[in-house]
Amino acid sequence: MSALSEPARLPAAPPAAPAHVAIIMDGNRRWAQGRGLPVALGHKAGAEAARRTVEAAADLGVTWLTLFAFSSENWRRPLEEVSALKGLLRLYLRAEVATLVKEGVRLRIIGDYARFGPEMVRAIRAAEEATAGGTRLNLNVALSYGARDEILSAVRAALREAAAGRLAPEALDEARFATLLQTAGIPDPDLIIRTSGEQRLSNFLLWQAAYAEFVFQDVLWPDYAARDLAQAIEDFRRRERRYGARS
Repeated sequence: MSALSEPARLPAAPPAAPAHVAIIMDGNRRWAQGRGLPVALGHKAGAEAARRTVEAAADLGVTWLTLFAFSSENWRRPLEEVSALKGLLRLYLRAEVATLVKEGVRLRIIGDYARFGPEMVRAIRAAEEATAGGTRLNLNVALSYGARDEILSAVRAALREAAAGRLAPEALDEARFATLLQTAGIPDPDLIIRTSGEQRLSNFLLWQAAYAEFVFQDVLWPDYAARDLAQAIEDFRRRERRYGARS
């Protein structure tokens, strides 16, 4: 076939943006310490960065965003810091719900957040109910979350179902197991970002991260901006995801 008779080739479609981005928000303490400020102000600045990131994610076409706000290991931090974090979380829930509803953001909290006490549990459930109609962005916030605990809890649930005769061992596959996790109904993350230059998962979404792409950024979380998220997404879009198969 001559070059003149070759059919015209359509331009390749640009790689899709990640549907689900998960972020390990790291660097609040170092940001504050580097400025000679109390750690609590670092967490406050981190909350502002979270607000910016939620807005940017929606603008960039992300439909699921998961933020790792408080790990199960964070309870080991000094009491004063934990108290400041709890107060900041209460303030965020009170101040941001109306904005989330207005912007079409649905909020869901995962983790053992009952440890924060009944007042916080009521505030969380009220926020989830108020934002349940949001369709622009699904925002998941991990509070008192640890992936190993999550997996162990799912195993225990499977064992209870098996003991009650509701689940045969051979029927427990990956899809069934995923329904027992705290993230049931949430798609696995396509992209996991960690800030502050650290390069580890820190007990975050261990099961769900099996085929996620990773981007590590040197910026401390309180300085995180829309351009940083855009850069991470652009990095993701340049990659070829093969899921163990050949290109």
